[in-house]
Amino acid sequence: MSIEINLLPWREAHRQRRTRRFYMALVGVVVLALLCALGVSRWYQAGIDAERGRLALIERRMEVLEKDIDTVKDYRELRGRMLEQIGLIRELQFSRPQTVRIFDQLAATLVDGVHYDRLVREGDRLELSGLARSNRHVSELLRQLDASPVFGTPVLSDVQSDGGDATLKRFNLSVEARAPRRDAEEAP
Repeated sequence: MSIEINLLPWREAHRQRRTRRFYMALVGVVVLALLCALGVSRWYQAGIDAERGRLALIERRMEVLEKDIDTVKDYRELRGRMLEQIGLIRELQFSRPQTVRIFDQLAATLVDGVHYDRLVREGDRLELSGLARSNRHVSELLRQLDASPVFGTPVLSDVQSDGGDATLKRFNLSVEARAPRRDAEEAP
């Protein structure tokens, strides 16, 4: 019987195999960890890209909405200007016959012995000056103007004797023209 002795350094070979397996496993784990980190990074980057896309879409929609808001503001300003113009046109249409009414009432309230030589209209206020044969004619003119539905209460500023003729009296008065009432269908 013979005894066999193994002279090969089996322990050394075993240790080298274990060390090589350990380093291979370590490299595998590192590669796996890097792949996982890369995957997680890509996943987060995809989420960030998707969020940026949504943000860009929201910004584009906000720009469109801001343009729409500006357009609406422009339309509102235009509408306001048009309403002002419509109001002005209605007011002009409503007040157009007012001058005719004023002259008609001035002629209707004119007393014999009185004549006007100056008439100034500033808005609804009329400044009248003229000549009358006597103070009685001036006071009768004031009563006639006061009784008129077109005029308010007249205010006499002065009465003077005319320099050339002592019987003639020069007068100055002012009176407000009343605006006629609007019918219900004419009201805006």
